[in-house]
Amino acid sequence: MDASTIARLRVTCPDRPGIIAAITSFLYSHNVNITALDQHATKALGGTLYLRLEFQTPHLDVARPALEQAFGNVLGTPYDMDWEIDYAADVKRVAVFVSGSDHCLMELLWRFARGDLPGQVAMVVSNHPDHRESVERFGIPYHYVPVTKETKAEAEARMVELCADADLIVLARYMQILSPDFVSRFENRIINIHHSFLPAFMGADPYRQAYERGVKIIGATAHYVTEDLDCGPIIEQDVIRVGHRHSVEALGKVGRDLERQVLARAVTWHLEDRVIVSGNKTIVF
Repeated sequence: MDASTIARLRVTCPDRPGIIAAITSFLYSHNVNITALDQHATKALGGTLYLRLEFQTPHLDVARPALEQAFGNVLGTPYDMDWEIDYAADVKRVAVFVSGSDHCLMELLWRFARGDLPGQVAMVVSNHPDHRESVERFGIPYHYVPVTKETKAEAEARMVELCADADLIVLARYMQILSPDFVSRFENRIINIHHSFLPAFMGADPYRQAYERGVKIIGATAHYVTEDLDCGPIIEQDVIRVGHRHSVEALGKVGRDLERQVLARAVTWHLEDRVIVSGNKTIVF
């Protein structure tokens, strides 16, 4: 199957009988082949329907704008849908933000270079100059944007300028708090990796917090960034068992491995249009 011919439809709407039949009949009428369909209804009757559908476009009988206009007129408005059609051929541009720790950054660059992640890393932005050589080895532009309390507004203005064409911003252990103004410009398009299993151990030095509490599991959380610090919709989480023999340093090492994996999965699912945000939660297909 040629990935470049895939289109993806995501729908959120009030549930009622016949919606899925109406969607599939509409697509059939435009000569496309449905290759994947997932849906979830929150109640047996009268709930909310979430749906993700993949279809193949080689024999689509109309241009994209015409298909989307027809879908909105025939289905979107009558069924009160919040919907979107994305096309795999439109390669998403990703900006990666990083500070001092590079483990998540390098994991992402390696996976993108191997083709294991869809999309393209358009740039790396950092408030540290340290990673330039490592990043430029991948042929990716590196932008050093220092941030201080006095220069934060100017730094964010520069980052907004750099990311004007970015489809996704990934905070790969970027240790600066983004302002509400910056976040609002990229709603549901900024993914952060948090080095604990939220909502536990928020804030600084989570592995020492975990050590001092004698926890038996540690974790990592990938979530969308909102104005409320570390409280955005969660995309993916994972945990691993630990014990009394783990030092703070050992917990950090185990945690970094989790961070890499959890962030990579969340980025993959976003780029493959598998995530639907519903309030402060996500539906991931």
